[in-house]
Amino acid sequence: MLKQLVVIFSVLTILPLSLSAEVSKKGPPLAAEYQADKITDAVYVIHGPVADPGVENQGFMNNPAFVLTDAGVVVIDAGSSVQTGEMVIEKIRALTDQPVVATFSSHIHGDHWLGNQAIREAWPDAKLYAHPNLISGVEAGEGEAWIDVMLRLTEGAIRGTTVVAADIPINDGDSISIGGKTFAIHHTARAHTTSDIMVHVVEEDVLFLGDNAMNARLGRIDGGSFKGLKAALTKAIEINSKHYVPGHGHTGGKEVAENFLLLVSTIFEVVKKEYENDLTDYEIKPIVVKQLDQWKDWQGFDHGIGKFVSLAYIEVEEDAF
Repeated sequence: MLKQLVVIFSVLTILPLSLSAEVSKKGPPLAAEYQADKITDAVYVIHGPVADPGVENQGFMNNPAFVLTDAGVVVIDAGSSVQTGEMVIEKIRALTDQPVVATFSSHIHGDHWLGNQAIREAWPDAKLYAHPNLISGVEAGEGEAWIDVMLRLTEGAIRGTTVVAADIPINDGDSISIGGKTFAIHHTARAHTTSDIMVHVVEEDVLFLGDNAMNARLGRIDGGSFKGLKAALTKAIEINSKHYVPGHGHTGGKEVAENFLLLVSTIFEVVKKEYENDLTDYEIKPIVVKQLDQWKDWQGFDHGIGKFVSLAYIEVEEDAF
């Protein structure tokens, strides 16, 4: 998994000496202004940029969210840095004086949970929940690897960010009650990663998909599984929630999950068909692209679709043996 992190966004290079000398200093707060979009009376989502992390967005590119409960605030995916986490806190404090009492991290990729640092600094007693595979992955060093990646891609904008990962394991079928809200956990083994959870806030009828689905962003599924994504998204659709929050891109209805399911299903089925016709993944790519016209304008499509085809090819080939 650590090796896969290297290719998630770009090839890592040696940290420049000028940046290395500055890593102990905290980077500036996020320069752009973001708003907390009201999804229901109790649920808010800060829809981040869909571009890859870089200097312009200071590494912020996911969808941090928070839920207001009678016992305090629950954050879902606090973001990619301590600076992002502090921005989330600012949005929370504009709406309530209640403390943050818990966070849920949707999966191992640090752009979703490195903001936990700011939550824990502000509220040391906040409970941090995640799948056991996230917890073990961070213990194996993946959190530090993500900080290294983000420092390089943002030219040091996330300086001051440290690893503060979840330490309370949750798994499929768990149900956490907090202040009159029920957080139902769904996990379907290997999907986007092996650590994905989807969080259904039952009373608000909002389902947080994590990166099992994205909207207007192709993303990556290194270490994931097409068949696993299909299972996770089928489960998400069966939940029949009113609101679906993707890991990246705008919130919508059930169509958010349905559209991403159609995307990964189309890629996999075309690759499977052409594999049986003895074509290579290189030969299959243009055939796949012709079937994906409705997604061709998504962020990352041009430089990412080849990787999707290659991964589907590997999975089809594994099934053949």
